[in-house]
Amino acid sequence: MNFGAREGAVDVTERLRAARSLLFVPADDRRKVARAWTSGADAVVLDLEDAVAPARKQAGRQLVSEVLPATGPLRIVRVNGTDTPWAAEDLRMLDGMSVDAVMLPKASPESLSAVGDEGPPVIALVETAAGLRRAYEIASHARVVALALGGADLGAELSWAEDAAAEELLHARSVLVVDSAAAGIRAPFDVVHLAVGDPEGARVEAERARRLGLGGKLCVHPRQVPVVNTVFAPSQREREWAARVVRALDEALELGSAVAVVDGKLVDAPVARRARATLRAAEAHSASSVTTSKEAQCN
Repeated sequence: MNFGAREGAVDVTERLRAARSLLFVPADDRRKVARAWTSGADAVVLDLEDAVAPARKQAGRQLVSEVLPATGPLRIVRVNGTDTPWAAEDLRMLDGMSVDAVMLPKASPESLSAVGDEGPPVIALVETAAGLRRAYEIASHARVVALALGGADLGAELSWAEDAAAEELLHARSVLVVDSAAAGIRAPFDVVHLAVGDPEGARVEAERARRLGLGGKLCVHPRQVPVVNTVFAPSQREREWAARVVRALDEALELGSAVAVVDGKLVDAPVARRARATLRAAEAHSASSVTTSKEAQCN
């Protein structure tokens, strides 16, 4: 597969690491696909799986082959699960195309083996109990750059309430955060907020996920994108705190001390690592926003 032909593998990898909002769009709906490219999302996911009826799979593939732009948000295609009759054709269609990542539904070590070791990065959608139990193994696969939590399928399997968001998702969210960190990949993407007319609910859910350590969120409507982008980017207050911490600890080290006091609290090397990560994230999000804005104008 033609990974990263648009900008080069390094640039695409960095943008995938910094992505906050992944906007799903039915791969067979030309109008919605066109709208998605100007949504402000960090990545657009052309969905060949749940959003496309069986009779429309080929139409979806045809549209994907026609509409991938040379510029704009990251281009991701969600293929059908490897246990379905459509997956092989999806993967054949993508061979040779310039896509930035593939999203694999109902990810498992076995399904990753089925898609192979060569090709663009994979975002592994963990949405089964078996997948959750093997999340670290999935995250450790060479092609996997991120995990994403699929709440609907997992909730159905585990008999969660229809509006599951907080207590029900706590364990699954935490598992993905820990296993992603242990595998050395970026923080995972949180579940879709299905109430598209509820931006406040999306904000609350996104803030809860970020506090747990997730790094972004799946979206199903363009109006969710700015909410997610704001929540998962360091705020001005966080950036100022991080800068104070780094400056204070650097000054302390020059004086031979390994600790400093910032805002009345003791800070040391682990706190400084967190502060530096905050500053790097702010810089990456700023650069990504500028890149996407300029590319959208070119379109």
